[in-house]
Amino acid sequence: MRINPRLRLATPAMTGTARGLRPPPLALLPPIPLYRRLLRAHRKHLPQDMRLMGDEYIKSEFRAHRNVENPVHIIGFLTEWQMYAQKLEGDSWLGERMDPGKIEKMSDQQLGQMYELLQAIRKKQLEDGDREHQ
Repeated sequence: MRINPRLRLATPAMTGTARGLRPPPLALLPPIPLYRRLLRAHRKHLPQDMRLMGDEYIKSEFRAHRNVENPVHIIGFLTEWQMYAQKLEGDSWLGERMDPGKIEKMSDQQLGQMYELLQAIRKKQLEDGDREHQ
């Protein structure tokens, strides 16, 4: 197949693909395959103590959202968890800060959960630091 020379010089906007060379977004996984993928990613990419805490969190979140019927909430939930799985599998999550826009959109309950998670991580770091000094 020969490519027309004019197409070689065309910009993404001219050809109708404003995304350029970026791959199209991945389709959302259904809940059960995504759930399995998350647990598998934890098993492969997290230390044992972080894995246990993460697995419990995933299980509780998927249980809590089991009966949600609002399509917008379902899509948002699955999208965020799928992005988390992709980051975890690519190790790009290490040292990454949360987007302030996402924090502003969180409910008081979600902020409370984030604070509890922060406290658990700090407690674990202190325990690990005490073990090293013994």
